[in-house]
Formats: sequence, C-alpha cells, structure tokens
Amino acid sequence: MDREPANWKLEYLKDLRQVIKSNPVIAVVNVGGIPAPQIQNMRGTLRGKISLIVAKNNLINLALKEMNAEMPGLDKLSELVDGQCALVGSADNPFKLFKVMESTKTPAPAKGGEIAPADIEVKAGETSFKPGPIVGEFQQAGIPAAIEGGKVVIKKAKLLVKEGDPIPLKAAQMLTKLEIFPLIVGMDLRGVWEKGIVFGPEVLAIDEKKFMGDLLGAISGTYSVAITIGYTTPMTIRPLISKAYTESMNVALFAGITNKNTIDKLVGQANLKMMALAARVPDALDEDLKAALAGAATAAAAAAPAEAPQDKKSEKKEEPKVTEEDAAAGLGALFG
Repeated sequence: MDREPANWKLEYLKDLRQVIKSNPVIAVVNVGGIPAPQIQNMRGTLRGKISLIVAKNNLINLALKEMNAEMPGLDKLSELVDGQCALVGSADNPFKLFKVMESTKTPAPAKGGEIAPADIEVKAGETSFKPGPIVGEFQQAGIPAAIEGGKVVIKKAKLLVKEGDPIPLKAAQMLTKLEIFPLIVGMDLRGVWEKGIVFGPEVLAIDEKKFMGDLLGAISGTYSVAITIGYTTPMTIRPLISKAYTESMNVALFAGITNKNTIDKLVGQANLKMMALAARVPDALDEDLKAALAGAATAAAAAAPAEAPQDKKSEKKEEPKVTEEDAAAGLGALFG
C-alpha cells in the first residue's frame, strides 16, 4: 500500500505552485552556506520585490514538472537544481532580478575547508596586533610576520591560497583576525525562466557602464553617418540645414556669386586681394592708396606679438612645407 505524502510536503507543493502561477519570471537560486538568520534578513529586505521559498530539491523539481504544461520550458530549470536551492518568483525582468540577487551577496569570513573563490593575498605592512604569540600563529599559517619597532608587521606580501584551492584552517583563522573576508555569501542565481526561455547568469551579468558607453558610442556613430549621407530625422534636420547653408555659402564665395548674403564677404575678400597686390607695386599707387596701405601695415605691426632678437645667422627662415593633408584640410575648410 502506497503511503500518502506528508502534509507538510503537500503544503510546500501548494506554495511552490502558487509562486509559479502568480509570477511571470521564475528563478532557481542556490542558498547553500547562508546561515538561517541571514536568510531571514534577506527575506525581510526583499519582501515586496520577490517571492522566495526554500524547499527540498525533489519538491522544487516536482512543482516545475507539474507546471510545465501551463508554462512550457519551465522544466529546464530542473537541470539547475543542485545543492541547497530555493525557488524565486518575480514581476521584474530577468536582468533586474539578477541585480536583486547580486545585491544580497556580502563578504564573509572563512572557517576553513571552503574553496577559495579567488586568489587570497595578504599584503605587507603593519598590523594592529601587539608583540606576542600572535607572531608564531602568523608564521604557522604561512604569513611572514615579525616584530619591528615594537609592532607586529607582515614583512612581505604573500599569496596565501590560490583560487580553487581549499582554505586551510589556520589560514582561515588568521584571515579573520586580519579582517580579510575571502568568501562571498548570498543568493547565487542559477537560471531564470521567462516566456519559455531560460537565461543563465553569464547572459544576465551585464557591465552597465560598458553597456552605456557602447550605446552612446553607437548613437554618436549613427548620428555622424546620418549627417554625412544627409539622412533626415527630427534629430538631424537642423544640423543638415545648417551644413547645407555653410556649404552653399562656401560655393557661392568660391564662384563669386553676389547676393545679399555674400556681397559683404566678397567685397572684403576683394579688398584683401587688392591690398596684397598694392603691396607688391608701391610706386604705382596714388596717395590715398599709399595711406591706406601704410595704415594696414601699422595695424598689422601693432597686432603682431613681440619677437625676441635673433642672430643674423638665424634670420633666414625656411618656407613652411605644405603637405597633402594640409592641402586637403584647406579644401575642406573652403567647401565645408
């Protein structure tokens, strides 16, 4: 005769099914290694943001299997149920839920025997400990300590535990005394289901600063291309009109086309050319033009910065060479 399941199991299944039904986003998280009081604190912090039930793995898998008919693809989360797990329901999208889970993680001291999540290094320098047996404890843990100037100092930096290696008990004890907490304790998201798709943490872990930088770079590049090819949008229409006006003005000045917008500039250009030509043939000028030329020379001399006296040998200067890039830049300035 088959035994009926215990009432508490039925209640857990009911609660698990309710979480799944009432939330569009379902996740499996690992809560192994988190002390019970800390889990309760996390529940309080996350209340109103998520629904969380810590249950036995077989009950979580059973609830996922039962609800798969209504929510296809949900059973894929069963592949991620391993260790001490919890089922999470949320109204947030998977990326926001991942950030919420990451926010629960805090540094924690090692007790010994845990696997180092990263290289654990002790830095050189003074400690807050007074001289005594503590020096021997440091040395037994593999930390090069000594007494200098009446203080306990770590003589040089030491890689104490490599990533992936177990943390020795004595090393764990000394790390705690040094207030070095190598472990990260918190809810570790294994996978998130939404609309039939399961997202892993490697997809959800987005560097927001890099993402925003890439996005702004893409916007800037797209804007530049749109301006270059003359693609009109509400954002580009004003710059395009301004660019067209500048380019048409440059063409009109280059071609000597006169209108109310170009006449002042053309007269100014003609005057400059005339003055430059007059400077080459001073004997052929009338008195008015000589006076104008002299005034222009005086104004130019007054505006020029004072130069330090130079040796006669250095008076002769080489003419600046014009490169192809300079010529191209000049044409670009002329035609916009």
